[in-house]
Amino acid sequence: MPRVRSNVARLKRKKQIMKAARGNFGGRSKLWKAAKETVERGWVYAYRDRKNKKREFRKLWILRINAAAHQHEMTYSALMHGLSKAGIEIDRKILSDLAIVDADAFSELVAKAKSALAAA
Repeated sequence: MPRVRSNVARLKRKKQIMKAARGNFGGRSKLWKAAKETVERGWVYAYRDRKNKKREFRKLWILRINAAAHQHEMTYSALMHGLSKAGIEIDRKILSDLAIVDADAFSELVAKAKSALAAA
């Protein structure tokens, strides 16, 4: 069987890595080994942080809802429990946006949650 040299495929992979390494400092953008390590580490961080980004935003929304709920003499957990009792299905992203942008609509939701908790 003839010997196959992976020259074209190898250079294509190398070109992809070196293109991704542009913008790094010094040898990290010029030298093969340093560039490869930097780019692969960056890809690992990017994969991990795409997951962490979702967690961080959910934490932020909960924090904002809790702060707005405390202005209406309620806790976050009581508010969410009251909204579920009232049959209001609204996600945390929209609820936190309402708390910031439209305080009147948020106060109406709080009133409905309070009435649902009182009825139960």
